Amino acid sequence: MPEICVFAAEGRSKEQKQGLCEDITAAVVKNFGVHKDVVIVQIVEIKLDAKSRGGVMYTELMAPKKPLA
Repeated sequence: MPEICVFAAEGRSKEQKQGLCEDITAAVVKNFGVHKDVVIVQIVEIKLDAKSRGGVMYTELMAPKKPLA
């Protein structure tokens, strides 16, 4: 039984997550030749203050930019 785990920063809508799960399931069915009912997809949402890129926390990366004076 294929199980796929997706790690992502929080903030996506229910509809976005549903679409991702459907697309991943379809890809596994196509490429592994299994029935969709055995495919498990889990989305693990990470809080923005617990994830960084290039050493900068996502809370800073996602913050609105201050206008230059």
